[in-house]
Amino acid sequence: MPEAPMISGKTETYVDNKRKDDVRQANIMAAKAVADAVRTSLGPRGMDKMLSTSSGEVIITNDGATILLKMEVLQPAAKMLVELSKSQDIVAGDGTTTVVVIAGALLKQCIALLGKGVHPTIISDAFHRASLKAVEVLTSMAIPVELSDREALVKNASTSLNSKVVSQYSSLLAPLAVDAVLNVVDPARPDSVDLRDIKVIKKLGGTVDDTEMIKGLVFDKKASHTAGGPTRVENAKIGLIQFQISPPKTDIEQNVIVSDYTQMDRILKEERNHILGMIKKIKATGCNVLLIQKSILRDAVTELSLHYLAKAKILVVKDVERDEIEFISKTLNCLPIANIEHFRAEKLGQAELVEEVSVGDGRIVKISGIKNMGRTTTILVRGSNQLVLDEAERSLHDALCVVRCLVNKRFLIAGGGAPEIEASRQLGAWAKTLQGMESYCVRAFAEALEVIPYTLAENAGLNPITIVTELRNHHANGEVNTGINVRKGQITNILEENVVQPLLVSTSAVSLATECVRMILKIDDIVTVR
Repeated sequence: MPEAPMISGKTETYVDNKRKDDVRQANIMAAKAVADAVRTSLGPRGMDKMLSTSSGEVIITNDGATILLKMEVLQPAAKMLVELSKSQDIVAGDGTTTVVVIAGALLKQCIALLGKGVHPTIISDAFHRASLKAVEVLTSMAIPVELSDREALVKNASTSLNSKVVSQYSSLLAPLAVDAVLNVVDPARPDSVDLRDIKVIKKLGGTVDDTEMIKGLVFDKKASHTAGGPTRVENAKIGLIQFQISPPKTDIEQNVIVSDYTQMDRILKEERNHILGMIKKIKATGCNVLLIQKSILRDAVTELSLHYLAKAKILVVKDVERDEIEFISKTLNCLPIANIEHFRAEKLGQAELVEEVSVGDGRIVKISGIKNMGRTTTILVRGSNQLVLDEAERSLHDALCVVRCLVNKRFLIAGGGAPEIEASRQLGAWAKTLQGMESYCVRAFAEALEVIPYTLAENAGLNPITIVTELRNHHANGEVNTGINVRKGQITNILEENVVQPLLVSTSAVSLATECVRMILKIDDIVTVR
């Protein structure tokens, strides 16, 4: 971007409006460039992007948020679009490309309006009113949905998956996502879902078809095999410990100088007794599976302690991550134990079977048949190579978010560009009732919304102008749910084709995009602070 000339502070200077226009133009152009980069990946026929990071890692993805996140954007205004897609990802989880494309179209309209000499503040206020009106229109055409209506939820999730790289597996992944979310919905708080209760584990090998949902817990680690410990335990009592089963260390660095062999023996004997004492306490409660948290201070387990644990027929999974502790204790309905003195039977979780299974090229520990299991779910994603695996996980995350949106706000809306055209048509009609500049701005906003069906048609290789004109015609005749059917390459009733999306995705896309555009419009100067 050309830097505007700095003005010396010695004399009184008058900054002409030319510079303000230049900065605004530069900002809008930069943000539009970002939007155009993502535009081709919108919709079921959208292209995928291959991202090559500086470390040589390659990512193939169709997810707008991922693409923008990995892009090295330097221009400050363009960074706002990256933030925009990030916030859409947080609010709705899906529609991250849509929101950026809408913002790009609005900015394009802004250039035209600014060129005609409309003041930025007027444009900004008019856009705000128009976005509120658009959200009203979208809400009015929404269809309420019940959580018990599983089919509707699956349709939603598969619509979200259709535009992804793994779209051919949507018939498998969509029901998976729906069941996973419905499993973790808490009846006490029926309209909120915490996606942290759904754990996605990626394992190389097999194909995406082998992806499964597991009732229970899975650790992406193998059980410790030292000294022939058990790898399968039935009627397990599971202890989750946060302390170390190893000889104690001093708090500060210090050396104990041993001059005599008998002293050496005594130290070793003490260590042994210390460990044995701990293991006896653990065994006394009937515990036969131990999950040991990773430790920073010293080894959580030593060879010696593993040997004794194996002798006591206790299955050990070590190096459990710190941030998994909450999930595990929720799933197993057990309490994490921070000190050996507090190791009691009532703090243990119970399960029918804990076993080590080989999956692909590695092994995992699987806990099934958990008694009083908490409301959590584990999904094991499989893939033939790392790229597909990562993309499958991202797509699954989007599908989970879509179902979460429906739990939060139980309304469906048609897909395929139908809601955008309808909103555009009604805003255009509303603009005619307004006076002055505002009418112009609202009409510009209405035109900008047409970018979604236009882009959908363009990416599918149809003739965008014909399609959009025909769509307008259908909507003017009152066919509200008519949209672009990309598979057949024509215009049909989209609801009958089962292309549906949550209302939250569309409304948040419109309001977030408008908010972002208003911020970019209001900026008239960039000051670099060294």
